[in-house]
Amino acid sequence: MATQMIIINGGSSSGKSGIVRCLQAVLPDPWLAFGVDSFVDAMPARMQASDAGIEITADGGVSVGADFRALEAAWMEGVVAMARAGARVIIDDVFLGGASSQQRWQKVLGELDVLWVGVSCESAVAAGREVARGDRVRGMAASQADVVHDGVIYDLEVDTTHTESLVCARTIAAGVS
Repeated sequence: MATQMIIINGGSSSGKSGIVRCLQAVLPDPWLAFGVDSFVDAMPARMQASDAGIEITADGGVSVGADFRALEAAWMEGVVAMARAGARVIIDDVFLGGASSQQRWQKVLGELDVLWVGVSCESAVAAGREVARGDRVRGMAASQADVVHDGVIYDLEVDTTHTESLVCARTIAAGVS
């Protein structure tokens, strides 16, 4: 079976978004891209900075509540429905719960052919990118660098510490069937 989804997991500022853009350029077929950031941006403003929604602490910690999880489950189902309908989909996610986050995806994926990709980056490099971006709370990259990979099983892993997004995308593209 041909790969229907690519799920990319990594901490904040690890380089996932750049890899996704490069993947869309190098893969021969068209692939739609969706990320957890766009999901969060689509939520009502009142759910941002809410204990039922998503809260980001001053030191970059992230916690999510029941309303967030309910909308996330619906979003995942919708993304998977697109893949089942024939769209090829790339997901840019941050598995704050490590293995339990992967399990939430696995629950809705069913028999879809998925390529699981881990994106790592040395904490100090990700923290530098975080500062350069200017749109993240300082400390988020460092707090997420390792925890997002705890117990997660990948088909492929790339490290953006010293490797450009395009090179990582080509490595991932080679793993797509």
